[in-house]
Amino acid sequence: MSKKKAPTNNTIALNKKAKHEYHIEERFEAGLSLLGWEVKSLRAGKAQLVDAYVLLKGGEAWLLGAHITPLSTASTHVIADPTRTRKLLLHAKEIAKIIGKVNQAGHTCIPLALYWKNNKVKCEIALAKGKQKHDKRAAEKEKDWNRQKQRILREVNN
Repeated sequence: MSKKKAPTNNTIALNKKAKHEYHIEERFEAGLSLLGWEVKSLRAGKAQLVDAYVLLKGGEAWLLGAHITPLSTASTHVIADPTRTRKLLLHAKEIAKIIGKVNQAGHTCIPLALYWKNNKVKCEIALAKGKQKHDKRAAEKEKDWNRQKQRILREVNN
């Protein structure tokens, strides 16, 4: 019998602000072109997507503003740039679709998460439309109401 490994959390970094700031319309999975020291840092979980965004230029997609903190032990011989521009690996049809939507008014492309998939780093990107202030308030009220419902149900069941 072969031993099965326990399922581990494959998520490296999440962009929690994205769901608050944008209406997510469509998601894509993109590969990420990385250097060796970046992979080591990602294994240690040292990544942030807070101010990151996707730039579409010359028929290619690029991840800008993602911060991968270099490990002091892994990058001694390399001058590490934590916020360097990284290439996103997508199919040409996917890039064309994203470019078509981004050229429409109000649409943008944002990274949602970095995660491991079969020992490769993947970036989940999304086509999104910015939320207005009243949309953010409505979403906050909905979240609060759902929390209240859960509390009430817990009290009734106990």
